[in-house]
Amino acid sequence: MKRMSLFEFEDFRWFPGGLRECLTLYIAAMHRVLGTERVLAPLLARALEAAATDRVVDLCSGGGGPLLQTTARLAADHGLRPSVTLTDLYPNTDAAARINAAGDAAQVRYHPSPVDAGRVPDALQGVRTLVCSFHHMPPPVARRILQDAFEKRQALCVLEISDNSHPRWLWWTALPAGVLMVLLLTPFIRPLRLRQVLLTYALPVLPLLIAWDGAVANARTYTEEDLRELLAGLEAPDYRWEITRPRAPGAPATMLTLVGLPRLTQA
Repeated sequence: MKRMSLFEFEDFRWFPGGLRECLTLYIAAMHRVLGTERVLAPLLARALEAAATDRVVDLCSGGGGPLLQTTARLAADHGLRPSVTLTDLYPNTDAAARINAAGDAAQVRYHPSPVDAGRVPDALQGVRTLVCSFHHMPPPVARRILQDAFEKRQALCVLEISDNSHPRWLWWTALPAGVLMVLLLTPFIRPLRLRQVLLTYALPVLPLLIAWDGAVANARTYTEEDLRELLAGLEAPDYRWEITRPRAPGAPATMLTLVGLPRLTQA
């Protein structure tokens, strides 16, 4: 596989929760700027229709990512108001409290208990989404995630903002650009706390951490060929896989999506 096995700081259990919160809030702001929801919403609308469900289970949600914006886009563009459950192996307690307190509990809630994306509890039924998180999974775990959705005939939408089609060495030239992006995007983070500002401009820990994780995330992203290797053997007449390379309007590069759709039997 072209995917490289490297580490991101946010992967580690010991990584401080306060820094993890800052990273996930930055990632959410980046998704808003890139317009990720404009790519995710139509994919999700198709998956909801194919699975004949009105439920979404977001895996590896972190601080919420683009799902909050995607629900608004689904309502505006597709007339859909699915029930969305955000989950994570390491739930973001601050984000969970904020979302569950301020959001529409009937539409979006944050599941407070840990959820393994490769062993989703049967109680959590619906279209599964992994947004810019699938690259965190080493091949055995990634395969288990795909197999779990396939065997339970649950629709699955995987979206990555990079397709890792460029030469490997090119990602490391993006480190300085990553630092600059953090400095420019931080004022757009919501909620923007004093901790985020201080660790960005006074003591620039976050620009270094985020620039490293961003470069590594690109190098760890599965290519289309990698995905087809992971999908080997996961085939059935009543389930199909689709790989696409969409681009959000105005976005600088294509994204990579993998969608698993159950085929409903005709009565």
